[in-house]
Amino acid sequence: MLLLRCPLPLLLLLLPLDSRPQKLPTRDEELFQMQIRDKAFFHDSSVIPDGAEISSYLFRDTPKRYFFVVEEDNTPLAVTVTPCDAPLEWKLSVQELPEEASGEGSGDPEPLEQQKQQITNEEGTELFSYKGNDVEYFVSSSSPSGLYQLDLLSTEKDTHFKVYATTTPESDQPYPELPYDPRIDVTSLGRTMVTLAWKPSPTASLLRQPIQYCIVINKEHNFKSLCAVEAKLSSDDAFMMAPKPGLDFSPFDFAHFGFPADNNSGKERGFLKSSKFGRQTSPKPRVDLHRVCIGNKNIFTVSDLKPDTQYYFDMFAVNTNTNMSTAYVGTFARTKEEAKQKTVELKDGKVTDVFIKRKGAKFLRFAPVSSHQKVTFSIHSCLDAVQIQVRRDGKLLLSQSVEGVRQFQLRGKAKAKYLIRLKGSKKGASMLKILATTRPNKQSFPSLPEDTRIKAFDKLRTCSSVTVAWLGTQERNKFCIYKREVDDNYNEEQKKREQNQCLGPDTRKKSEKVLCKYFHSQNIQKAVTTETIRGLQPGKSYLLDVYVIGHGGHSVKYQSKLVKTRKFC
Repeated sequence: MLLLRCPLPLLLLLLPLDSRPQKLPTRDEELFQMQIRDKAFFHDSSVIPDGAEISSYLFRDTPKRYFFVVEEDNTPLAVTVTPCDAPLEWKLSVQELPEEASGEGSGDPEPLEQQKQQITNEEGTELFSYKGNDVEYFVSSSSPSGLYQLDLLSTEKDTHFKVYATTTPESDQPYPELPYDPRIDVTSLGRTMVTLAWKPSPTASLLRQPIQYCIVINKEHNFKSLCAVEAKLSSDDAFMMAPKPGLDFSPFDFAHFGFPADNNSGKERGFLKSSKFGRQTSPKPRVDLHRVCIGNKNIFTVSDLKPDTQYYFDMFAVNTNTNMSTAYVGTFARTKEEAKQKTVELKDGKVTDVFIKRKGAKFLRFAPVSSHQKVTFSIHSCLDAVQIQVRRDGKLLLSQSVEGVRQFQLRGKAKAKYLIRLKGSKKGASMLKILATTRPNKQSFPSLPEDTRIKAFDKLRTCSSVTVAWLGTQERNKFCIYKREVDDNYNEEQKKREQNQCLGPDTRKKSEKVLCKYFHSQNIQKAVTTETIRGLQPGKSYLLDVYVIGHGGHSVKYQSKLVKTRKFC
């Protein structure tokens, strides 16, 4: 194939420079590499380079034509057209080369200005045509010499596309080869996860070329090419900004797939490497379309899916040397339904313990026996924050995040039924205690100040004692303080794992108890108490816990405090 660069009007005219016989030269490898490294060579060009994929743009109802020359008869030829975000109509045709080109020549590359004039405007013979949005190929093991032209048209909308042509398809093989069974298998299916498996590309397993697999997940449909995915991912529904009328994209700008560029672009013939493209917009992924590249693994589990939802899965093998990809046969699957939740009945005035799995949910029901003016929900979250929703006869009354102890009072209604939905933390399992009552004076959980930290006074620290303080409330409650010696390497992460506020003093050893006392203050600004813990060892670390115990016997733990005595006094 001969590399050309010339504007469309010149390609439609044949203007021989003289009457001497001429021959279109064969492709000179050194010249080819020099030309493809020059980005200006093919930019805004109507010529397809041999062995390189070009990316370009079509305006709706505006045809575009590309050319290339095959010099000798019986030449192998492969042409691949990849629609990105709209169906294309394209046609490949050939016309004979002018007689001047059939004579014997020197074999040296001729100036491009002379090659531009060796074109005829006669209509050629149609070889192949296609209409649709599939990646389609024209392949011939023995093509005649001639001027080949590729006509493309988009009747639906402005769109991007890719074209690849080569006269050495057997040696180039830039697209990864599919296995004999190119389907994606769903090997495991759950409520929130799907495991996929596929057979490896022979390009990786046999030819040892670098292949990585990219999975695309969405809820709408399967994709036939990776550039169609890129078009969908982009903010303006096209993976690059539309060019100004009359301008093509440079075929050298291939950084559309998010793969790292390879700077050794001249080492292998015909493979153009990725480069940054100044006009490219930053992709803004939509919520319902996700892409992940996983290296050369051929099994992958997609997690964090929604139950009872249909998803479409596509797999693309990508040659990381060329950034060119091949699509496996996509599949789809519907995740399993969420297991029907058992509704827990709450009894008036009784505390109920609730355990929720990570990201899970629990449903509770409260149906007061008698009529009531108000209903009170008291919640004690033992670990991380939980979400609570309360509906009365289907109407949403409350939606809140709860951390620590919270109390909500809602207006009552005769014969009303309340449905409570509790949603756990994303970090891990959740534990909580909940109480529902129509008696406003029924308080099982003690009241807490907004700040439940324990403060240690560094200046009052000695070799055998530490002094701490904490806040109280206007309500008279019982406070118990406990100590436990810990290693010097005890850290905040270990302390965090022990922050179960629902574990009461009954879980502690008697030897760890320091004292218990009652405390309150009508002036909330003065509701502060201090305590000095004595009998400690020099240079040792201790974990201090304060428990406040309510009238109903339920306790809440303040945030633990790590202290250390002085080593020398």
